[in-house]
Amino acid sequence: MLLGVFAVLGLIITGCGQKKSADKGPLTVATSGTLYPTSFHDQKTNKLTGFDVEVVRAVAKKLDRKVVFKEMNVDGQETAVKTGKADMAANDFAVSPQRAKQFAISTPYKHSFNSIVVRQKDDSGIHSWADIKGKKAAGEAGTGYQRLAKQLGAKTVNYNNVSNDIYLRDVESGKTDLIMNDYYLQKLALAAVPNNTLKIMPNMYFRTNEDGKGVGILMKKGDTKLQKQVDKALKELKKDGTLKKLSEKYYHADVTKEPHVHISKTFTIK
Repeated sequence: MLLGVFAVLGLIITGCGQKKSADKGPLTVATSGTLYPTSFHDQKTNKLTGFDVEVVRAVAKKLDRKVVFKEMNVDGQETAVKTGKADMAANDFAVSPQRAKQFAISTPYKHSFNSIVVRQKDDSGIHSWADIKGKKAAGEAGTGYQRLAKQLGAKTVNYNNVSNDIYLRDVESGKTDLIMNDYYLQKLALAAVPNNTLKIMPNMYFRTNEDGKGVGILMKKGDTKLQKQVDKALKELKKDGTLKKLSEKYYHADVTKEPHVHISKTFTIK
């Protein structure tokens, strides 16, 4: 009888030890590695870095856990979190109602708005929202930007986790006509490619129903424990100035605050 009791106690103790070990094990984080300045490889060192990457590293440090990054496209990142192959995904993910149904999402740590990149010489023939109809929109399949472009009548040209310079090159050459994406990402992407012949349309900033609440870290739906730990860490990082410091390093602006710009239109992506 005593032997049985000790055996049960042994199982309980072992189980608790395993749970503690899992809580302190490395965090597997899905990201792209191609989205400058969010998640990219430094040209000199080839080290994975970027705003979201360093935010995750800072969060992990607060949790006393190491991080293992796995690079993949957006669909792959979301699938990895849903299936448990990754604990989190960090890649400028908008906090949207659609994502909230599928994931646990951290409190926002970045705020922005959206923009359109076109050719300087002719604005790619786009002077109003109606002009997007029939144009070729570059982006990654399944993103809100490509869904919106299609909704506005554009022909979507989809890429699979390629770097910014490829997107920009194809707009310059006329292979595509426009890129819809986050303003700060586009501004820095253009600055990173010297002598390009592209610009951001200044009178066509926009928001959608899927991105107005900022950017957060995705976690598996129902993982409230990790979500609370991440939110606590983000709150501390905001209070001690770490988020602002990282923001100014990678975006040259404080993206932890809501921007004050004129928004031309707010779309509902269907």
